[in-house]
Amino acid sequence: MSDTPRRPGDNTQGNRLDPWFDAYAERAHNLRASEIRALFSVVSRPEVVSLAGGMPNLKDLPLPRLADTAHKLILDHGAQALQYGSGQGWEILRDQLVDVMTYDGITGADPDDIVVTTGSQQALDLMAELFIDAGDVVLAESPSYVGALGCFRARQADVVHVDLDEDGLVPESLEHTIRGLKAQGRAVKFLYTIPNFQNPAGVTLSEERRPIIADICLREHVLILEDNPYGLLGFDSDPLPALKSYSPEGVVYLGSVSKMFAPGMRIGWAFAPHAIRDKLILASEAAILSPTMFGQMFLSQYLADYDWYGQVKSFRSMYHERCEAMLGALAEYMPDCSWTTPSGGFYTWVRLPDGLDAKSMLPRAVKAQVAYVSGTAFYYDGRGADHMRLSFCFPSPEEIREGVRRLASVVNAEKDLVEMFGAGFVPLDGHHDGPATPSSSAH
Repeated sequence: MSDTPRRPGDNTQGNRLDPWFDAYAERAHNLRASEIRALFSVVSRPEVVSLAGGMPNLKDLPLPRLADTAHKLILDHGAQALQYGSGQGWEILRDQLVDVMTYDGITGADPDDIVVTTGSQQALDLMAELFIDAGDVVLAESPSYVGALGCFRARQADVVHVDLDEDGLVPESLEHTIRGLKAQGRAVKFLYTIPNFQNPAGVTLSEERRPIIADICLREHVLILEDNPYGLLGFDSDPLPALKSYSPEGVVYLGSVSKMFAPGMRIGWAFAPHAIRDKLILASEAAILSPTMFGQMFLSQYLADYDWYGQVKSFRSMYHERCEAMLGALAEYMPDCSWTTPSGGFYTWVRLPDGLDAKSMLPRAVKAQVAYVSGTAFYYDGRGADHMRLSFCFPSPEEIREGVRRLASVVNAEKDLVEMFGAGFVPLDGHHDGPATPSSSAH
């Protein structure tokens, strides 16, 4: 059998690697492995300090008490907890999520406009399914969340990046980009944005810009998809008002308990204008029938019976300590780099010295027993090789410091090679995909 893809008029049946290659839908060929997921088998080794993944540190959760809660839930309500539920989500939990969103400045929300999803990632996928036809334009920050980009790519969207700086999404760039696309006759389906402690850049959309962004999109008839998994994790304060609070009918707000409680719960939600909510329910029912009842009932008891907000404050303190360890180690070991200074969340965005390529350097870093994510993962168009995302959420402060020290040794070795041979060199033990492309993001 041939190893080449089937083309129109070709009767080839698959190839040696996949006999069903020719049977896939066209959109299936847009599915790609995440650069982060590809690292998991390596970074799970105990000798590797992983500054790559965004896994929350759950060690401070009251696990014995949570085990008792789960035990009691099965004993007292097992027949309901282990049964199918509503496709929209459990009404009692939706009422509680209304209260959770008040911390984001969203008041007066109707629980009937909330759809519970299997993590906010499913809500992203549902929005992509409902709104994106092949070739449609989606706007996203520059850089943007790798999971969202993968979702949009799978739906064959054309993602156009909008400039980001230390104060978040740049309004002038947003307006200029929308009008330029409209002048070309291209429809913009929505703007995808993470306003709080953005993944990967770590920056936060300023309070002054929030109503401006909401007004631009409302005026230009561009829906906003506001993703807020990190909002409660500001080191020193509660979140700024959500974009949803400025434009109730122009924003679909996505929430998640993955960072404020536990990602293994796989519970998120979409708070949407009513007509969009109806379609979200239908699409969710078609995909999963209903979200987990056990997870919803367990989360409901956690929100009702525990000091969940006190636990969030404990997480804030822990992540703040880790962030300080990261920034201090960068200043000591990697002064030739530059980076963002997050006020919450999990990440800092590091720019490498001129001529270095984060993607081609990664194998040497893993060999030195430290891992990060190349900036190329966070762009739709191949940019980002001059940046890396470093995560400070999971390792201890001591591990973070050691990880940055190891990373600095790799960066310094790469700098020496660039100085000796020039940018674009091809290392003996690696590959190179070309010179680094400058990024328009904050650094």
